[in-house]
Amino acid sequence: MSDDLVRLEPRSGLSKEKRSWPVPALVADAGPDASRRFLEFFAATIRNPNTRAAYARALNQFFGWCEDRGIQRLDQIEPMVVAAYIEQHPGSAPTVKQHLAAIRMCFDWLVTGQVVQQNPATSVKGPKHIVTRGKTPVLAAGEARQLLDSIETDTIVGLRDRALIGLMVYSFARVGAAVGMSVEDYYREKKRWWFRLHEKGGKNHAVPAHHNAEEYMDAYLEAARIAGAKGAPLFRTVNRARELTDHGMSRIDVFRMIKRRAKAAGLPPEICCHTFRATGITAYLNNGGTLEKAQQIAAHSSPRTTKLYDRTNDELTLDEIERIQI
Repeated sequence: MSDDLVRLEPRSGLSKEKRSWPVPALVADAGPDASRRFLEFFAATIRNPNTRAAYARALNQFFGWCEDRGIQRLDQIEPMVVAAYIEQHPGSAPTVKQHLAAIRMCFDWLVTGQVVQQNPATSVKGPKHIVTRGKTPVLAAGEARQLLDSIETDTIVGLRDRALIGLMVYSFARVGAAVGMSVEDYYREKKRWWFRLHEKGGKNHAVPAHHNAEEYMDAYLEAARIAGAKGAPLFRTVNRARELTDHGMSRIDVFRMIKRRAKAAGLPPEICCHTFRATGITAYLNNGGTLEKAQQIAAHSSPRTTKLYDRTNDELTLDEIERIQI
């Protein structure tokens, strides 16, 4: 629906980033103040770039759906319209809930900016979606050790990969936080080393370095000769000569590396970036750690989220089943 998307003309006070977001025609037709407010919604309320992109897709899909059904003005979007959109949405429950959240938050912002008088999504309920166990593949402690020990330590690439995987296992770091680290985000304070992780929502989260993670990181930094390089990415790509570049690794780079390392170690192909976060949490809980502390280390806002990564009950269930002796 290229005809339905317009771009706000550059005006004073709008950054280049704000001007780059597509504005649905339904919003643009409400005037420049509505368009400006729509763009500022992304810039001012959503810090995570992945969430920002997902909400932009959701809102453009919703407004396009409204236009296809003859709605010509923002004030014509009533609760029953939003409810109908949510009801017929073909996506999974989590996707539908995300779309509803995007619509609700956007209209809240438009109401605050006096673009519309009320939020039509306030009273609309999304689908029920309760998850008690995560789907992320988890490695047993022995498998995690097998993977780490399989990585060569006589190359800079091997030292980098071991340090990166070790960081995710021993600090429960998200891959986005890991690739977003600068060299100074591994620092010494009060006789111990710490990792500074840049989490969702622009929050910084400090985690003490496990002695294994510290060993891996020190070996990598010494070989890379980048210690003290302020502002420089910590985990970097390599060129064709297998030398480090000045460019930081992306999520895709890490994903491909993990797939390659897992295959070389003879581990299941389902392993992904999140596997190491879940593996670390499960190992921690297996060794007497508490869910509350795991939540704190992982920087989860809710213990229910942390529980999704916990696979300690897997072995317990199997042990109990094996009691059935026939």
